[in-house]
Amino acid sequence: MKRIIFALLFAVLQGGTAAAGDYVIGEGDLLQISVWGVPELSVEVVVRPDGKITLPAAGDVVAAGLEPTALSHRLNGILTNFVKKPIVTVTVSQITNNRIYLSGGGVKPEVINLAGKTTLFRLLCGLENLENGDLRHAYVLRGKKVVRDDFHGLFINGEFDKDIELQANDIIFIPNNEQNKVYVVGAVNEPKYIIYREGMKVLDAVLEAGGLNEFAKESEIKIVRKNQVDRAVEIKVKMSKILNGKDVAQNIQLNPGDYIVINEGIF
Repeated sequence: MKRIIFALLFAVLQGGTAAAGDYVIGEGDLLQISVWGVPELSVEVVVRPDGKITLPAAGDVVAAGLEPTALSHRLNGILTNFVKKPIVTVTVSQITNNRIYLSGGGVKPEVINLAGKTTLFRLLCGLENLENGDLRHAYVLRGKKVVRDDFHGLFINGEFDKDIELQANDIIFIPNNEQNKVYVVGAVNEPKYIIYREGMKVLDAVLEAGGLNEFAKESEIKIVRKNQVDRAVEIKVKMSKILNGKDVAQNIQLNPGDYIVINEGIF
């Protein structure tokens, strides 16, 4: 939680965004067209649904799909028939065609209309129930290319060099974290699986499972974990030493997929 709060604060103080190229003009955008020294040709126009704008002298010109600099070059060429060596500047005054698409089992699928330029980190900060998403396997798809994957370092650890500026029609895919579970079974009050969280330890999981029941044998707790060659290994834990504070090292950090098995004592 502290790392997330720090990340939010850093983003506010930083103020800047990661460079991701010029904005691509789209339908509904408000453009300021300025022709240096020729105010009668300088206008403010909205990009129509057909992707065109209408300008004095130039008539209808396709604007959608172009970056502002590319549209400036196009207008320079058109206006040479009316103005000697025209200098045209195109500014996007208001962005309305800035939709991105959110999908995957870890978040609610939706189309998000961004009022202006924003970054991946700022978008993630505004999402609800992100704890159900698998950030490590999330990605941003732009066209047919994945331009950013693994959001964990950015959002959890504050690695802002991994932030990117989002573009219209980006697809943000965040899968469900079904694979990131810890299972608590045996002599606990509520045997269950728990969604793994970064830094989760044995005691955290046991408490979320309702704590040990009256039949639990505190010296007979083990963690079953798969190693790198996919073989199960057992790690013994003395819960009594964790609870009385005599050996906090017994409260080991968990991994996704761990099974915590609490045996029952014989009475």
